[in-house]
Amino acid sequence: MLFQRKNTTNPNAKIVRVTIEGKEITAFQGDTVAAAMLVAGFNYFRITPVSEKPRAPFCMMGICFDCLVEINGIPNRRACQILVQEGMRVQIQKTEGNLNL
Repeated sequence: MLFQRKNTTNPNAKIVRVTIEGKEITAFQGDTVAAAMLVAGFNYFRITPVSEKPRAPFCMMGICFDCLVEINGIPNRRACQILVQEGMRVQIQKTEGNLNL
């Protein structure tokens, strides 16, 4: 089932289709990946390798790194800093990855 939200601030914004954890959603051009994921109901974005606990965005400005996800097969992408793009594939990050960003 396709998740879709209404845009009340800019009704002319282009709709972008994104797949998150195999679930196709729509977002608006200009949305960050983090915003799209939160609106679609995802309550965590990665599993921390230290405690194996779920983590979600904290700062929403790229400082905390709690929003790291895998985008189109590339790990350690800060979801709060990347804008959605048509056809983007996002996965919850379940591995440590390389933090040399």
